[in-house]
Amino acid sequence: MVTVRRTIARSLVLLALSVLTVLLPAVAAAAQDGGANDGEALRGTLRGPDGPVSGAVVTVLQDGTEVGTSTSDADGDWRVALPGPGAYEVRLDLSTLPSGIVPRQQGGEVLRDVTVSPSQARAVIFPLVQEGAAGEPPPPPTPAQPPFPQRFGQALLSGIQFGAVIAISAIGLSLIFGTTRLINFAHGELVTIGAVVAFFFNAAGGGPALPLVIAALLAVAAGALVGGGLETTLWRPLRNRNTGRISLFIISIGLSLLLRHVILVFYGSRPGSYTDFDIQSAVDLGPVSATPRDLSIVGLSVLVLVGVALMLQRTRIGTAIRAVSDNRDLAESSGIDVNRVVLVVWLLGGGLAALGGVMYGLAEVVSWDMGFKLLLMMFAGIILGGLGSAYGAMIGSFVVGIVAHLSTLWFPVELQFAWALLVLIVVLLVRPQGILGRRERIG
Repeated sequence: MVTVRRTIARSLVLLALSVLTVLLPAVAAAAQDGGANDGEALRGTLRGPDGPVSGAVVTVLQDGTEVGTSTSDADGDWRVALPGPGAYEVRLDLSTLPSGIVPRQQGGEVLRDVTVSPSQARAVIFPLVQEGAAGEPPPPPTPAQPPFPQRFGQALLSGIQFGAVIAISAIGLSLIFGTTRLINFAHGELVTIGAVVAFFFNAAGGGPALPLVIAALLAVAAGALVGGGLETTLWRPLRNRNTGRISLFIISIGLSLLLRHVILVFYGSRPGSYTDFDIQSAVDLGPVSATPRDLSIVGLSVLVLVGVALMLQRTRIGTAIRAVSDNRDLAESSGIDVNRVVLVVWLLGGGLAALGGVMYGLAEVVSWDMGFKLLLMMFAGIILGGLGSAYGAMIGSFVVGIVAHLSTLWFPVELQFAWALLVLIVVLLVRPQGILGRRERIG
């Protein structure tokens, strides 16, 4: 058993190294060529005291080079597609504003260091007022860059949020591996399914336009049904035929490709966002700030993770899951219905993955390959915490998320995932069993 676990861990480390080998040249090439990426964009709505402002020109620059321009439409909406993630400067042409309309703050027509994450369509707001309006306070000075402790705290908060999303998505993958020893490469598509189903019920043009909370519950149910359906119709028959683990891993890769492109056919390649909680004002929390949406994501994730931990420790099905994960044959000989336990794990894993997809889509955007982009981070969190350990997956996911965002304080944002994988490799070299993994021996 230990040999199998070490072989699987080494294989996944080699997979991470190979991805890094491909990722770093691709990032460098993208930075040199300026290739377009439909996933990243800057957008906003210009509004004055009397309503939407049309005909205003917004220009986006990166390192002094113009990236694109957009003219606000009749509703004041504008959007500029970006060549990739990174820091940008956004300028509003004051000469194109209606007479008497000016930015609220002096110099407020220029926004610097607007950071865009991968696949993010970030909203940018230019507050506009009537020039010389009565009672208008004097314009404050242009704010300087926040001090390092404040930027560190802001990056730490963003890392906790990202780690919470990874943890919610990865815990089901860890439970599935613990009970079946299956490395499910298609788990990322369960994340995408949850986000897309919620998008259909909440924001799709032909959908029912339900509140996001109800849409999220329906998405979780859909994810659980898909997970349970895959177990009963695909994985259980393959296990009954004694299919090898390497063959199951290859089948999961093929299933991932199939599901991903089925989603592409039905959803399309254009990213979307939910109608609820789209643009919110940040709330100051001492030296850092966060929107109520981001705080809700962190709070709900913590509650769900605590609930899963209590379920594993305090309920009969949780005890059975831990028993099957520890020793499947001994659990079966003790009278535990292993097939029923594995089905419950798949239902739980699918529902949690779908919930993680909804949260990821709420924090960023909904896209057809969002789960695949998150998959490597989920594997990193699981291996870092300890293969097969649900609690290890939680801790490892938070470590990966925090390291990814803290790295942007010193290095380009394009390399944030690469540094998270580097931490994974270093930890495995020092402690191969992971943070909460148990060192075992045979004989």
